[in-house]
Amino acid sequence: MKKGEERKDGMRNVYALGAVSFLTDVSSEMIFSVLPSFVVQVIGASKTELGIIEGIGESSSYLLRIISGYISDRVGKRKPLVLLGYGLSTLAKPLFYFASNWIDVLLVRLTDRIGKAVRTAPRDSLLSASAPSESLGKAFGIHRALDQSGAILGPILAILLLPLLSFKGLFVFSFVPGLLVVLVLIFLVQEVAVTTSSGTPLRNFREALSPSFARFLAVVAIFSIGAFDFSFILVRAGDVGISEQFVPAVYMLINISHTLIAIPAGSLSDRIGKGRVLAAGYVLLAVTNSVLVFLPQSVLQVLVAAGLFGLYFGVTETVQRAIIPGYASQSLRGTAYGIYYLDVGICYLFANVVVGYLWDSIGPTAAFTYSLSTSLLAAAGMLVLIAPSRPTH
Repeated sequence: MKKGEERKDGMRNVYALGAVSFLTDVSSEMIFSVLPSFVVQVIGASKTELGIIEGIGESSSYLLRIISGYISDRVGKRKPLVLLGYGLSTLAKPLFYFASNWIDVLLVRLTDRIGKAVRTAPRDSLLSASAPSESLGKAFGIHRALDQSGAILGPILAILLLPLLSFKGLFVFSFVPGLLVVLVLIFLVQEVAVTTSSGTPLRNFREALSPSFARFLAVVAIFSIGAFDFSFILVRAGDVGISEQFVPAVYMLINISHTLIAIPAGSLSDRIGKGRVLAAGYVLLAVTNSVLVFLPQSVLQVLVAAGLFGLYFGVTETVQRAIIPGYASQSLRGTAYGIYYLDVGICYLFANVVVGYLWDSIGPTAAFTYSLSTSLLAAAGMLVLIAPSRPTH
């Protein structure tokens, strides 16, 4: 096969994986856009308990990704684990129907996130193997934009369907797009052959964790210990008087700005350097927190913060993932992604519990000021990290 044909086939796989993520986010985000309201207002959980749900759910997903990443390196195949992970999440989400307390919500959230853990590192490895190396930022941007397009449609469906189906009916309906995910994966996503790794988990971990990769992960950790979940923006929306039915519209705004920035951020990172664009993403979270701390509490404050939050998230989610292939060979890429997600996951749990606790015990200003501080510190750290690579004159 000629090089041009290989690139065309590879980008076809990028779009197919993007379609999978689009449908997954339609299924997931119609639920997650209303889940904070369901947890706090219907079940009666505290914001600390909401932080625990989000922190444990997401961090467990991050922590387990290193296992699936290593397995995909060991067998040299990514697609079976990707299919298993998406299938598990598809089956889990309708189980929110049976939740009657925050522990029930946590258990279902945990099951769904385990599915995400199984699929994510192999999927990112498959995505990075499908795209030309000089266009990795663009490829991850395309994937992210398609992913977040589903996250726009999901909240729209929630707004339209919630008055008709109620919370629990919406949970059941999420199975429909989830089923389409599995069909697209089976028939449209192609496996990309890679060299298998014969090392033990510990050996692969040591080989993948180079000194330069460790320094990058340290900066990511500084940022991630203050990078709270979008749920706190949605709780803030309820606090300023946005009705339960229209809280998903705030989440939709987050996802619109996320979608619009993903491809430009990825393409720009290919041209001027991924570290520089990533530092700008960290600054965007600092600006988001500044709006929440310094502007008067109002609907306008929440809308501005939601738009900025989406921009920060689109930049960092695209560029951080696109950086990883620069630190690892194809045979260790699943393990490298797993280590990255392990780092982010531990910090994610810490961030959400701390932000929830600060909000409950002191107030939202303390919570957002904490996140503002860590994001600025991480932006400075990223600029220091990339400084040696700048040309001298």
